[in-house]
Amino acid sequence: MKIENPFESGHIKNYILAYVGVVVIMILFFIAAKIWNEPGHYPKKEFTDKEAVAGKETEAPKPKEKSEPKSKIKLLKGLYK
Repeated sequence: MKIENPFESGHIKNYILAYVGVVVIMILFFIAAKIWNEPGHYPKKEFTDKEAVAGKETEAPKPKEKSEPKSKIKLLKGLYK
């Protein structure tokens, strides 16, 4: 099996055409995605100072109770169905 130089044998033209074809297909998919996939409109959430202050007042820090686990395994309160 003899290895030929792709520049002399004309195979480089096929490689370049394949590369250009892949790039063109990628560009077409990008354009199609931009055209048909319109982003939705999401309303902007706005916070006022009253809401921020009211939220801080209602959340009072609670003292944490130290409870030592009886075992290393915690059981579920309910069963999976």
